[in-house]
Amino acid sequence: MPSRHRDALAAGCDGRLTLTRHPDGCLLVYPRPTWEAQRERIARLPYSARALQRLLLGNATDVDLDGAGRVLVPPELRSAAQLERDVMLLGMGAHFELWDAVRLNEHERASLAGGLPESAADFTF
Repeated sequence: MPSRHRDALAAGCDGRLTLTRHPDGCLLVYPRPTWEAQRERIARLPYSARALQRLLLGNATDVDLDGAGRVLVPPELRSAAQLERDVMLLGMGAHFELWDAVRLNEHERASLAGGLPESAADFTF
């Protein structure tokens, strides 16, 4: 975990995190208290969202930052996200996304090739 996030995570959640899969192929990394609230929201989804519940809730794994600020990603989650050698940790507000660097680059290129979605039409930089 980069040092700029490590101190905040140590203070905010005692270094306790939850990892789970994301439909885009990365892993989601939540501070445990944030995950608990999110878990409740996911559990309340209607039955028609059962596949998403299985993906998110069924793959959720609690982990802890070690003394050096590292996180051990379980093999099944590493495999699911195809994490190889180089990984990228993206801060997404209340959580992080953990990507294989090559796959993130490919995903971003494909996403941006289609232009901004209509929901972002009024967004300016």
